[in-house]
Amino acid sequence: MVKKISRFKKIFEQAADRKGGRRALKKLLPDSIKTPTQLSAVPDDRYLAEITKSIFKAGFVWKVIDNKWPAFEQAFWGFDIQTCLHMSPEDEDRLCTDKRIVRNRQKILTVPRNAGMIAEITKQHGCFGRFLGAWPSEDYVGLLDYFKKYGERMGGNSCQYFLRFVGKDGFLLTPDVIRALINAGVIDKAPTAKTAKRAVQDAFNQWREETGLNLAQISRVLALSIG
Repeated sequence: MVKKISRFKKIFEQAADRKGGRRALKKLLPDSIKTPTQLSAVPDDRYLAEITKSIFKAGFVWKVIDNKWPAFEQAFWGFDIQTCLHMSPEDEDRLCTDKRIVRNRQKILTVPRNAGMIAEITKQHGCFGRFLGAWPSEDYVGLLDYFKKYGERMGGNSCQYFLRFVGKDGFLLTPDVIRALINAGVIDKAPTAKTAKRAVQDAFNQWREETGLNLAQISRVLALSIG
């Protein structure tokens, strides 16, 4: 840490001033966080679909992927875990020439590899959603590290967006959030080292205790506090 961490009240007021007041700011905060029970109820194939969508969106125009997504669902067998896991070289070649989808071989190959990760987690926990729901928000950075280690192309923002889209409480380390964290004295540069990531987690945990907001809402306030 480079200095004493700012109290979240100061950051919230900065964001409120930029967005037209506290009431206006609160309307901009995410409210789609799922409970562990709700996460457990989501089928494994939907998690593989969201992982894949986040990977294909990375470095690409999101709207294009969204528009093509029904074709992705068809091309990848509805993201059935076992079918994707056992994708053959012939399937790979077919997908790499399928004009309905984005034909990026490296990203296409993430599908069977991440299907394998999900299958292994399901074997241990009963379903992938149960695993997600059981992971404590107090150690969100640990969950990011887990997916970076065991997932394919799940480091960085792709994993963070995937978790946000499926409703797992967590934060997004976007440039604005990182800048806000620097301004608050949590870190002095983008957090890449374990100690810096832990400092970020500790700050979010502290602010959650102060406010009762969840991690996703705190993350959004940080982003909106930057002018």
